[in-house]
Amino acid sequence: MRRIACPERDDWRTTAETCGFDFHTIDGERYWDERAYYAFSLDEIERQIEAPTGEIDAMCLELVARAIEDEEYLRRLKIPEAFWPLLSESWRRDEASLYGRLDLSFDGRGPAKLLEYNADTPTSIFEAAVFQWTWLEQAIERRITPPRADQFNSIHERLIDAWKKLGLGRHLHLTGTTENSEDAGTLAYLEDTARQAGMDTTMIDIEDVGWREDGGFVDLDDREIELAFKLYPWEWMFHDEFGARLLEAPTRWIEPPWKAVLSNKGILPLLWEMFPGHPNLLPAFFENDPGAEQLGSSYVRKPLYSREGANVALVSAGATLVQQEGPYGAEGFVRQALAPLPKFSDQFPVLGSWLVDHTPCGLSIREDENPITGNTSRFLPHAIL
Repeated sequence: MRRIACPERDDWRTTAETCGFDFHTIDGERYWDERAYYAFSLDEIERQIEAPTGEIDAMCLELVARAIEDEEYLRRLKIPEAFWPLLSESWRRDEASLYGRLDLSFDGRGPAKLLEYNADTPTSIFEAAVFQWTWLEQAIERRITPPRADQFNSIHERLIDAWKKLGLGRHLHLTGTTENSEDAGTLAYLEDTARQAGMDTTMIDIEDVGWREDGGFVDLDDREIELAFKLYPWEWMFHDEFGARLLEAPTRWIEPPWKAVLSNKGILPLLWEMFPGHPNLLPAFFENDPGAEQLGSSYVRKPLYSREGANVALVSAGATLVQQEGPYGAEGFVRQALAPLPKFSDQFPVLGSWLVDHTPCGLSIREDENPITGNTSRFLPHAIL
């Protein structure tokens, strides 16, 4: 694994805007950054990223199976009891998952370590699937990378195949906070892949989803929402005004309700309990667990629910090194062993390892001068050399 400085394409902004990537710059700062790329060997990708990603996903599914059978798991995750039947029914119906992203710490030497699992509403998929592939093709043409360069990236094709399995001829609604440019871009890209899979689609803002009194969610045309992709977290839906309606609505959701188990930092200590000492896991404990004392005075403190690094703190020898502010933490915290991110050219990269239909299929990299990856951390492409 190396970070290689390189010239950027002089027309990359025009290329980005032409293909709908209009959030390449956020608040005047680069989000997409191709002034460097991360290079990996094929062996690193296959043995140290792809294989562990599949293994971690399998462990996560085993955890969900346990949680559905033992409600104590759901209680420890602070999932509202009223929605436990929704989760268990979706699991027992074997409702399919579309995608997810594991965030990993990896330096090319030791095993990749799971930092967290973005199981419910991961963004940055368009950049990972499409724009960094476009960069690679043009980087080869323009001799920015060696001509033999490749990329760990079959996300786009796998999304189309997954939609074909999920669609079953049903109309797909896609919903989320469309006023957010990143969310809107993600929804537009996923809608495009669904259409390429032969599905009819409708985009609707989450605020515009309605309820028909004879039972069922509807769109602005009073059309029943039978199958819905939501870029909106389950924990928010549980507390929204229409949350109670979820239990009686016939809508099938992507991601399915059982994914609420995995979109929770509480899976980190639960996985450690189930698979202690696993090389791709970090020791982790619920903060109120006496076992947390094993971590001593150095650890990462994370809320059970958090987005984009909010309310995460890095503590070393009892002192807080860095902390992100945010609105989370009411449900409690976990402590995870402090495993500092590797540093390349004064940057801290986090690897996002993508799964589509439970198949590892792509890689994205976010880097920052701050060791806590946040919403403004830059996206850099990668290549296999």
